Amino acid sequence: MPFHLLPLAAVPHLLHHTLVNPDCRHFRGDLPCRPNKTDGYVCEGCPAYAPVTSRVLIIKLGAIGDVIRTTPLLRRLRQERPGCYITWLTHTPAILPQGEIEEILKFDFASALQLQGRQFDVVINLDKEKEACVLLNTIEAKEKYGYALRPYDGVAWPVNQLAEHKFLTGVFDQTSLANTKPYVQEIFELCGFDFRGEEYVFDTHEDKGYDWAALPTARPRIGLNTGCGDRWTSRLWSTEKWIALIHGLHAAGYTPVLLGGEAEDARNRELHAATGAAYLGTFPLPQFINLMHQMDGIVTQVTMGMHISIALRKPTILMNNIFNPHEFDLYGRGQLVGPDKQCVCFYRGTCRLGTSCMEDLPAAKVLAAVRESVPLKTAAA
Repeated sequence: MPFHLLPLAAVPHLLHHTLVNPDCRHFRGDLPCRPNKTDGYVCEGCPAYAPVTSRVLIIKLGAIGDVIRTTPLLRRLRQERPGCYITWLTHTPAILPQGEIEEILKFDFASALQLQGRQFDVVINLDKEKEACVLLNTIEAKEKYGYALRPYDGVAWPVNQLAEHKFLTGVFDQTSLANTKPYVQEIFELCGFDFRGEEYVFDTHEDKGYDWAALPTARPRIGLNTGCGDRWTSRLWSTEKWIALIHGLHAAGYTPVLLGGEAEDARNRELHAATGAAYLGTFPLPQFINLMHQMDGIVTQVTMGMHISIALRKPTILMNNIFNPHEFDLYGRGQLVGPDKQCVCFYRGTCRLGTSCMEDLPAAKVLAAVRESVPLKTAAA
C-alpha cells in the first residue's frame, strides 16, 4: 500500500531507532517543533507532548466580517472535541486569532493542493463559492458539514439536511425575510450544534504597544464607523446626518471619534473639519482593531466595523435598513436602530426609490440609543 494511504495509526513511530510522535500538535515534519527549538526536547520523554485527538478543517474564505462572526464555532469545537487540532482556510489570515487556531492557511493553489492530500475527522465549509465547495467534495473526512459542489451542474448544494435552512435563506428572498435566527445560530445548527450564546474569539492586539496619546482622554469615547463599503451603498448615512449626530454627542457629554479606512478618509476629514470630532487617520488592520478597542461604544452600519465591534464586546449601536434585523446578534450589548420609514430594498445595493430610507433615520434616534447603551458616568460628589 502506498505510504500516503496508510491510516495514521499505522504510521511507524520509530524512524532509524528514533521515537517520533507525529500525532503531537507541536509536530511539524518539515522543521523542528517549538519545544525542540526552544528547550531541546525530543519526542522520547517530551513533557510538552500533546496528542491530537481529532483534526477539524474550517473553510470560511471571506468576507472579513463573515470570517469574524464564524469564530464562535471555535469555542464549541474545543468543548465538543477536547484535544482537537483546528485548521482554518481563509482569504484573510490576519483577522483570525493566531494563538487560538493551530493552523491558519491563506487560500491559494498550494494550500488547496496540500489539503486535498490530507485526512480530517471533520470538514466544515461555510462558503458557496465553487472553489470552497469543491474542496469539501475532494478532501477526505469522516464527517462533512456545509456546502458541496454538485458535479453535474457545478452549483453549490447542501451536503446534508443540516445545511438546508441556511442554504435556502441565500437563494430565496422570501425565506430570508421570514428567517428569525441570527447568523451565528444558523451556522451552529448547520454543524449539528445548538447555539448557547458562544462569543466571538478575537484578538484585541492590546499587546502590540500601540501609542494612542493623540486620542482624547475624555470619556466615554463613542467610535463612529462612517463607511459601509462599495457593494451596499443603499445603507449609507449622509454627511449631514453624521454632523447632526456628532453635535448631539458633544452636547450630551460624549467624545466622538471618527473611524474608518482609506475609503472613508475623505469623509472623515470633512466631518472632523466641520465638527471637531477626533480623527486620527487610517491604520493597518491590527492597529485599527486596537483603536476600536479604546472606545466605550461604537456606532456603525452593517459592515466590517460592526463585526469587529461585536467581537470586541463593545456596546454596538447598529444602523440597519436593507438586511433582516434578526440576522444580527449584539449579545445584549447595544441596540439596532432603523429608519422611521419601511425599507423596500431588501438586500439591494441601490435604492429602488432613488433616495435611501437611511435618510429617514434621525440622528436623534441614534443618539438616544447611544445614551441607553453607553450611559454617562455619574460625576463623583
